[in-house]
Amino acid sequence: MTARHTNGVALIGLGMVSGTYIDALSNIGGSIALQGVLSSRPESAQHFIHKHYPDAQQLTPTIYPNVDAIAADDSIDFVLLTTPPNARKELITALAKAGKPILMEKPVERSLDAAIDLCEICEAHDVPLGIMLQHRARPSAAALHNMISNDATGPLAAVEISVPWWREQAYYDEPGRGSYARDGGGVMISQAIHTLDLALQFTGPVNDLIALTATTDFHNMEAEDFVSAGLRFANGSVGSVVCSTASYPGRAEKIVLHYKKLSATLQSSLLLLDWHNAPSETIGEEAATGAGADPMAFTSDWHRFMIKNFIAFLQDDATLLAPARSALSVHALIDAMQRSGQSGRREAIALK
Repeated sequence: MTARHTNGVALIGLGMVSGTYIDALSNIGGSIALQGVLSSRPESAQHFIHKHYPDAQQLTPTIYPNVDAIAADDSIDFVLLTTPPNARKELITALAKAGKPILMEKPVERSLDAAIDLCEICEAHDVPLGIMLQHRARPSAAALHNMISNDATGPLAAVEISVPWWREQAYYDEPGRGSYARDGGGVMISQAIHTLDLALQFTGPVNDLIALTATTDFHNMEAEDFVSAGLRFANGSVGSVVCSTASYPGRAEKIVLHYKKLSATLQSSLLLLDWHNAPSETIGEEAATGAGADPMAFTSDWHRFMIKNFIAFLQDDATLLAPARSALSVHALIDAMQRSGQSGRREAIALK
């Protein structure tokens, strides 16, 4: 890929998570600049500008009337896309045709097939598509990867994945949230996707699973707010998954990987190492994750890391940490858990 100039950024989608992107951009430094924004509602764009650029003397981003205006703007070197997943295909098609690289909020789309479709659109135009799976950027995850690469752990035998989060009903009162038409599902695709994706970076692909999915009495919503599943991985190891937004008051997500020589726990930014024949170790420190009633109670540091990685990739200085193709594995896992929850049967993973 030819190195690209990366000073000008456009932000499409000004919902709940957009402030995290603004905070991340403001702390990157250098000449990177938010050139403009686009929202489906003009009043939202005006409110966004007033909130984040209150100084009347401050140079403020342009409010674009539509995606075609971004596609035609030569000052835009890449686009941050944070819309709900059902609103992306038309936007991505226009941006890809214009050659605009895209870093997009998770998930890729509402289903595995739709996610593959978006990947193929960008690949057809040789346009990079990155996904904001920022848990991959945690130093605790990098530290464990180094141990595995040095064969210090021995083979993987069993895995425990838990996301005991909490969301108040008010969170799901926003039109479309927790629906299949807008979001593609509930807790799995909107919250647990980060933890499931990070786990897959260590376990490799799942072969098959059986799941129970449900909507508890805590929430009035279409999709699931609870899932419990048993997994069998392609490498022969086994695992359990319990994910919920009905676990008051909400606790940090956790991945426990039981290797022959070590049990490693990834909990928020912590890495806990329980060696079979050596003293235990703790690497990193606790950090807020948005597990409780405030879904935005987390640091923007990992978003900043992912944006910097995307910029470095465009400049031919780094490997992209989360290309869209690499996110298809977690989409395949979520699709299979949804199918199993509906059918009550063991389901094979559609993507290997």
